[in-house]
Amino acid sequence: MVYKRRVPRFLSSRPDSRLIPLPWELPLAEWPTDYLVALPRGISRHVVRFIKVGNSVYAAKEVIESLAIHEYRTLTDLHRTDTPAVEPLAVVTGRVGLDGEPLDPVLITRHLQFSLPYRSLFAQGVRPETVGRLLDAMVVLLARLHLVGFLWGDVSLSNILFRRDANEFAAYLVDAETAEMHETLTDGQREHDLTIAITNLYGEFSDLEAGRMLDESLDPLKLVESIITRYRELWAELTGAEEFSEQEVFRIENRVRRLNALGFDVAELSIETSPDGSSIRIQPKVVDAGHHTRRLLRLTGLDVEEHQARRLLNDLDTFRVRTSQGSVDEPVVAHQWLTECFQPVVTAVPPELRGKREAAQIYHEVLDYRWYASQRENREVPLLEATWGYIADVLRALPDEDLTDATRVGGDERQLANPYDPSQGFVDDEGPMPEDPWETAEDDEPASPPGFLDIDALRARKR
Repeated sequence: MVYKRRVPRFLSSRPDSRLIPLPWELPLAEWPTDYLVALPRGISRHVVRFIKVGNSVYAAKEVIESLAIHEYRTLTDLHRTDTPAVEPLAVVTGRVGLDGEPLDPVLITRHLQFSLPYRSLFAQGVRPETVGRLLDAMVVLLARLHLVGFLWGDVSLSNILFRRDANEFAAYLVDAETAEMHETLTDGQREHDLTIAITNLYGEFSDLEAGRMLDESLDPLKLVESIITRYRELWAELTGAEEFSEQEVFRIENRVRRLNALGFDVAELSIETSPDGSSIRIQPKVVDAGHHTRRLLRLTGLDVEEHQARRLLNDLDTFRVRTSQGSVDEPVVAHQWLTECFQPVVTAVPPELRGKREAAQIYHEVLDYRWYASQRENREVPLLEATWGYIADVLRALPDEDLTDATRVGGDERQLANPYDPSQGFVDDEGPMPEDPWETAEDDEPASPPGFLDIDALRARKR
């Protein structure tokens, strides 16, 4: 009997015709490696593979049709609100195997470049301070999701991808199977997500502890409690009402500045004055993340993460002062900074090293390297000189994070049993863990105030 290939159905708003000839008649677990890319990924209850067509890399997840379509549409809704999440591309349905039996549909999302699952980061060995930054990123993501009415239903580190964002991290949602979109969330719905988070996160941190990937000074239960506390403090800062006397009207501007410092813009601020005029009550109605990102994009066209944007904008402001252009229009100075500072640093990186860090992160790390070198040599090291030093001393030793054909997980020197399915573990679970040079850097690192989500410290600074 001659097998007649059947073309499945594609549900997509941005179709990629190169996906059509792929072997959809085979279960994902049986796909030939010619179509696959070995990339680190988190633990999943479903079969997940990374597939490459041309220069594009996609994540493919085999799941029942109702869940695939639900997740595709939920992720699409998140993208409309510009919320950090993987980009949905298509749902492949109507798949039939070689034996004529139906196969589960496949949800396809675009691979998020320079992103890593949490286990890959912990496998490299991270300091307790870095763990705190990862937790901050997760808390900000959860708050942003709740602000747009997104009920997650499965809060966990396994459902998040992390990208470096200057001295911090940015978190992206990667799994929305159990999620629901609402116009707004009630306090009870948010508490439901937090209850799920407590259970899932404690299990994940305990697993890291058992695998000796969690620093001995960190306790799983205290980490979970820290996440819940940080979330509640951030949520109160973003949405809570604040009341003060008429002599303290400056606190209106302070509130807006604190929100900006956290990376949020205030779209609407409700201000009420008591009948006798003795007190004022303010409450942000809508807050939108990406304050610094939008400003940098408007000035330079660079689309980067929030903390990266803040660092680049600080360097732009410094450039403006050094070149005595305080009276020149900001867009003009920004273009000059882009051509004289940012682009020369990025183009100086050899092509074979550009997969180790994205451009904005490289520039940020060059600024850090320059600061250390200037302190060490007691002189102001020129930017390009610092760039060459950074490339030789730091960048070459870093693991690739834009992995397109890797068989390692996040720089881990241990060999995977199956590089296309990291869930199968390593050939040898005993082995040395590589060190990230930035994880063993000096403690007095510049431009990195401790506790990004330390609301009390932020209030003190803004006061």
